[in-house]
Amino acid sequence: MISGLGIDIVHVDRIRHWVDNPGILKRFFHPLEIETARSRDRGMALSLAARFAAKEAFGKALGSGLAHFALVEVAVINDSRGRPFLLLEGNARREFERHGGGTIHLSMTHEGDNAVAVVILEQKE
Repeated sequence: MISGLGIDIVHVDRIRHWVDNPGILKRFFHPLEIETARSRDRGMALSLAARFAAKEAFGKALGSGLAHFALVEVAVINDSRGRPFLLLEGNARREFERHGGGTIHLSMTHEGDNAVAVVILEQKE
């Protein structure tokens, strides 16, 4: 059963300004996300924008927004085939479990100056 749905869009220029600011990157992104984005060289801002959108979409899917956890506690990681998934730590994990836990489905894309993410939360019936 679907227990939450969230979508978010981020203008890449918003993130492009953060790329050279290590303090902002550490505030909003998990170290694994920063490492992955840096490996994409010129695509770093696109990668981070999609990840930021995923974090926002996750908060929307919970129905509580970002009020109960820090963005750095939600990391978008890619599996061996490149498929993205959310790694939750600390308060983000607790908020997800309080919501009922289950499975998190994530899809991200970017086109031109925009990155979009959709998160679907699914509870076992």
